[in-house]
Amino acid sequence: MGQKKLIRFQAIKSFPNVLEFPSEMGGNWHSFFKNNHPITLELACGKGEYAVGLGKLYPQRNFIGIDIKGNRIWRGAKTAMDEALQNVAFIRSFMDKITDYFLPSEIEEIWITFPDPQLRGSRSKKRLTHPRFLRLYQQVLKPGGVVHLKTDSPLLYHFTLTVINLFQLELLSSTDNVHAADIVMPELNIKTHYEGLDIAQSNRIHYICFRINQVLPLEKDNLLKNIFREQTAD
Repeated sequence: MGQKKLIRFQAIKSFPNVLEFPSEMGGNWHSFFKNNHPITLELACGKGEYAVGLGKLYPQRNFIGIDIKGNRIWRGAKTAMDEALQNVAFIRSFMDKITDYFLPSEIEEIWITFPDPQLRGSRSKKRLTHPRFLRLYQQVLKPGGVVHLKTDSPLLYHFTLTVINLFQLELLSSTDNVHAADIVMPELNIKTHYEGLDIAQSNRIHYICFRINQVLPLEKDNLLKNIFREQTAD
């Protein structure tokens, strides 16, 4: 690990807005933020541009970015402190641990911003819109809570739409070209480091908003795998 990364890993240990693998936080977030405002999660937050950007847009809401990469979290946490954003915090942890940190129905909404699309078919279960993750989100989201996906990956976009259709979830909005719209909602104008890189070389930003309003039967996971077997063959 480079010296810069080591310095940042050490620095976040003293940041008041960063918690690493926290214990006994479920039900205590309003004490942490010192208010009763709704909580939004940014998953795989990277440098935390969305948590910070949303925190600026909505001062009457609380935002928590989650990522395992401490050197990336450092950037968002440092910006939040420099700009005195008391409604923005970060957790260093794995995505599949979120039920350890939040009680049922404690979260208002979830943003998934430019996650690794896990292009290999053998890694499809690691996609953050795979039903194994949606089952976790469903546990912490309030009834009616929404999930937002923003990605430059056509594969992840279509995979997520397939999941929504297969499990009969409530699709609220979708577009394969966010910035082609005449009016773009303020949340979608927030730019991340990875959006600028256009790693997928799609030249488009895709967006989906949906509710996990149904039970997600485990037996449908194999059907999902079969649907995408050819498209995601290694």
